[in-house]
Amino acid sequence: MPDFVGAVDQGTTSTRFMIFDHSGTEVGRYQLEHEQFLPRAGWVEHNPIEIWTRASAVIQSAMQETGLHDTDLAAMGITNQRETTVVWNPKTGRPYYNAIVWQDTRTDRIARALDRDGRGDVIRRKAGLTPGAYFSGGKIQWILENVDGVREAAEKGEAVFGNMDSWMLWNLTGGTHGGVHVTDVTNASRTMLMDLETLQWDDELLSFFGIPRRMLPEIRPSSEPATYGTTIRQGPVGGAVPLTGVLGDQQAATVGQVCFAPGEAKNTYGTGNFMLLNTGTDLVRSESGLLTTVAYKFGDEPTVFALEGSIAVTGSAVQWLRDQLHVISSAAQSETLARQVEDNGGLYFVPAFSGLFAPYWRPDARGAIVGMSRFNNDGHLARATLESICYQSRDVVEAMANDSGVTLDVLKVDGGVTANDLCMQLQSDILGVPVSRPVVSETTALGAAYAAGLAVGFWKDTDELRRNWQEDKRWTPHWGEDERAAGYEGWKKAVERTLDWVDVD
Repeated sequence: MPDFVGAVDQGTTSTRFMIFDHSGTEVGRYQLEHEQFLPRAGWVEHNPIEIWTRASAVIQSAMQETGLHDTDLAAMGITNQRETTVVWNPKTGRPYYNAIVWQDTRTDRIARALDRDGRGDVIRRKAGLTPGAYFSGGKIQWILENVDGVREAAEKGEAVFGNMDSWMLWNLTGGTHGGVHVTDVTNASRTMLMDLETLQWDDELLSFFGIPRRMLPEIRPSSEPATYGTTIRQGPVGGAVPLTGVLGDQQAATVGQVCFAPGEAKNTYGTGNFMLLNTGTDLVRSESGLLTTVAYKFGDEPTVFALEGSIAVTGSAVQWLRDQLHVISSAAQSETLARQVEDNGGLYFVPAFSGLFAPYWRPDARGAIVGMSRFNNDGHLARATLESICYQSRDVVEAMANDSGVTLDVLKVDGGVTANDLCMQLQSDILGVPVSRPVVSETTALGAAYAAGLAVGFWKDTDELRRNWQEDKRWTPHWGEDERAAGYEGWKKAVERTLDWVDVD
C-alpha cells in the first residue's frame, strides 16, 4: 500500500491539491485562485476551463514540490463547491456557458414559481430542500432556456450536466477520451432532482425543471471501492491513480471533523458558513428552515443523513470590507481593527447580499448596516462584520435545536475564518458553548482523502479516523446570559430591516 492519499479541493474562490499521510497529517499542498465573474447584480459565474486548468496545475505543483509520484498515492478523492452548475458538450469538452455559482440569484423567479402551485412541497418531501436559487435544478433550467442550442443538444445527448465534482472527474479520467460522467449522493442531494429515499434521479422532480434525464451523471456512493475511474497517464497526476472518494465540500468537512455519531455537528467558515448536524440513518424533515441532506454513504453501508444550515455570506463579508470598501487591506486585518473597540457600539451588519439563506430563505432580503451614529467608526464596522458571521450561525443552531432536540455541548469548527481568534471567541460568546478547532483546519480536503482512503483500505474504519482527530485550540464563553440575550435581540431586529427589499415574485 502506498504511503499517501491525495485530495482535490475545488472551492468557490480557489482550487487546491492536498496530500495526507496515514495519520491525517498534511504533507503537501498547492493552491491557486480563479476569477470571479459578476456580469450583473446577483449573478456569479466561473470559467470551468480556467478551473480545470488550475486544478491540473495545483496537482502537478503539489506532486513536484513534495517529490512524489503517482505510485506514492494509494487513492485520490475530490471535494467541491456544491450546487455550482456546468453544462458541457461531452464530444468537444467545451462548456456551453460559464459555471453558474451557488451564490447566483438569477433563478429566484424559477424557485418562487415552484411554491405557487404546490411543486415546492413535493421538492421538500422528496429532495429535502427548500426551493431556492441556491440549488442546481433551476440553474440547469436557466441554461436550457437561455443559451441557444443547449436544449436541442441535450435531447441528442450532446449536453451533459455536472456540479464541479463531475466536471473534475470527467476531466481527470480522460475527458473526451472516455471520461466518466458520475457524481456522488451528497452532490446529487443538492440539485432538487434526487429523491432522498431512493437516492436516484426522480422523474417528477426532473419534470418540474424540464430537464432531460440523459443529461445527468450516474449517482454513486461517496466512498466507492469499485472506483469512479482512474486518472490517466497523460493527465496532471502522471499515472493511473484510483479515484475512490467524492463528497460535496460541507459533507467532506463533516467527515474530516469525524462527526460520525448522531448529534455531532460541525460548522465550516469559508465564503459562506455551513453547519451540519449528523442525524444518523434517520431522515429528519426540518420544520425550522433547515435542509435535509445526505451526509455521506460509504460503499454498501447505510446512508447517513444530516440537517444543514447554509449561510450565503460570512467570510465573503470580510472580503467585501477589503475589496469593495477598502476598509482593510487583508482579511487578517479585520481582527486587528475589530480589537480596537470594546463592542459593536450598537452597530449591526446583516450581509444579505444574496438574500438570506437558512433559516429564513428570503431572497427578497438585501444587506443592511443599522444602528449607526456619529460615535461609530471603522472598528465598529469590522467587529459587526465578525459578529454577523457568529449571529448567523446562532440562527442555525437555534433551528437545529428546534428540529432535532439536540443541544450542542461543543461546536467543532473549521475553515479559513477560524484563524481569526476574535471571531471564534465571539462565536463562543454568542452561542454560549465552547468552540473547538482541530489541528488540521482544512477538514474539507481531509474528508475527501478519508473517503478515498477508506475505499481502498488505507484506513481500516471510522474508529481509526477518530483517533487521528486532535484539538488545536478551544474558546470558551466570556459573556454573561444578559449580554448574550441583548446582543441576539439586536441582531434579530437588524434582520427584520433587511426583508422585503426587492421584488422576486
